[in-house]
Amino acid sequence: MSFPVIKQIKRELLLAFLALLGTLLISLKPGDSVEATNFSVAPLFQQVSSYETTIGDRGDPADIYFPVSKPKTDTKLLPIALFLQGTFVDKSNYSEFASIVARYGFVVVVPNNLNDVLVPFGFPEGFFSEQEQVNQVLDYMKEENRHPDSPVFKLLDPSKLVLLGHSSGGVVGLNAIQGTCILPYCKSEFTRPKELVGGAFYGSNFNLLGQFEQTPTIENDGIPIVTLAGVLDGLATFDSVKETYNQIQKPPKSFISIIGANHYSITNTNNPVGTVPDRNTPTIDQNVGIETLARWVALFLRANILQDKDAFNYVYRVGDSFDSNVSVINRVH
Repeated sequence: MSFPVIKQIKRELLLAFLALLGTLLISLKPGDSVEATNFSVAPLFQQVSSYETTIGDRGDPADIYFPVSKPKTDTKLLPIALFLQGTFVDKSNYSEFASIVARYGFVVVVPNNLNDVLVPFGFPEGFFSEQEQVNQVLDYMKEENRHPDSPVFKLLDPSKLVLLGHSSGGVVGLNAIQGTCILPYCKSEFTRPKELVGGAFYGSNFNLLGQFEQTPTIENDGIPIVTLAGVLDGLATFDSVKETYNQIQKPPKSFISIIGANHYSITNTNNPVGTVPDRNTPTIDQNVGIETLARWVALFLRANILQDKDAFNYVYRVGDSFDSNVSVINRVH
């Protein structure tokens, strides 16, 4: 019997049990139980708006996504989420993913960072994230929050910055979290801002360019990180992303497998124009893959950064039983 079929059977049995009893008690450890009732995984906000701006000394174009409708529940000021693009992937290809994450209560910034750092490695100049963006975007968004003419005026919590990333963008994010500066991801000295409190990275192999004999350790100082892997990823292989997760030194951390996803199941279309193509064809629908990734990323961050108890229950206790497209490994302590 295939793994997806087993997951579906598991989900149906659990749903039937919930319908019968109305309440499911799930224990993490002796004496620690929780009721899983009435929690919807739907986003908090119905609508999202966006605007384009320029950020940094070079004036990199960036899209900013923010929720505009009344939330379903009370919500506080919104954390800043910087999305670090994958190699050669234009920012427009992340619009669906960024919009969904924003609906869970984040202001998502997606810049286009034109870079020539890969030229010595035999690649042309193109989009490639770098660590300098972290502090540049944080400073810019703090100013946006103070400016009365900004669409996000007084909407942000400038004390909370999380990093999202795809492929090499995730490697940039992991380096930023541990405060290291390694070419080609960082050109000069880098200081991790105190506001950086979490990370979520898809298809990111910490030894992406193969410059190390084995995947280095990731000294994250307890900053929560989730790594997500497409089971069919042909560029950052499932095993390499799993090893990246293993090298994160301190929990909380999660590893989420997306069944049927390839390297570009996070982008609006498979193999966007100008990118290095993934020859593996995804078996998960593109829109389903995007929604699945965005939901798990957003709920992981809400659970760990905003102490959202419902999101915590979903990520760490019941979520993979309800979602036949994922398999989840967690370490909380």
